[in-house]
Amino acid sequence: QVQLVESGGGAVQAGGSLRLSCATSERTISAYALGWFRQAPGKEREFLAAVKNGRLYYSDSVKDRFTISRDNAKNTAYLQMNSLKPEDTAVYYCAGGYVILSEIRRSETYKAWGQGTQVTVSS
Repeated sequence: QVQLVESGGGAVQAGGSLRLSCATSERTISAYALGWFRQAPGKEREFLAAVKNGRLYYSDSVKDRFTISRDNAKNTAYLQMNSLKPEDTAVYYCAGGYVILSEIRRSETYKAWGQGTQVTVSS
């Protein structure tokens, strides 16, 4: 079972940027999807972005501000977040699994999860 560890969260003012990292415990092939989700207090876990077989998938709510990338040589995926807003405040999770494309936005289909990293955006 692949282990995932997120890092890079923190506190930032509105309009600022953060880059989250997701390190995998072993080398993964491109067919292994890596995704980012977030969960704010009292809300359901929300899909943000995923990468699989070199293709990128985004939620409409963040596609103009967030960018997912993957460095297979470093066994790491990233989420670059720009123009952050207070409503982006949440715990951000990295997820991994051999998910099919039709399910790539569903958190239930991912088998591996990181511990989460807090992102707080102040106005």
